[in-house]
Amino acid sequence: MTKRTRRTHSPGFKAKVALAAIKGEKTLAELAKLFDVHPHQITAWKAQLQEGAAGVFGSGPAAADAVPVVDLKVLHAKIGELTMEKELCLCINNQSGPQQHAEFASKINMPARTGPMGPLRCGCTALM
Repeated sequence: MTKRTRRTHSPGFKAKVALAAIKGEKTLAELAKLFDVHPHQITAWKAQLQEGAAGVFGSGPAAADAVPVVDLKVLHAKIGELTMEKELCLCINNQSGPQQHAEFASKINMPARTGPMGPLRCGCTALM
């Protein structure tokens, strides 16, 4: 007997075989010969289709798993990080005056540096 290589079947093919098995117009042996798969595999796909069929209409466990869980602490932290990054970009681009520049540098506790326009406490290197 020759050994057959492992085959992977597409979800569409599995659904087609399982639906044919659910219809019941042919026996498992006939379906196995027709689709060239083992009868146990057809039974497994049929059971899988019947278990997941309720999820198609939104009342099964699959519909509950589709809702992502949102962690507000992580989102608030990201908002704060992006706000600080935006303020730093304004500082780097020197769109703020020297007073706002120094205030921002004191907020983020960065070491003092000097640039061509005077002391920069925020650590901006774009102006150097």
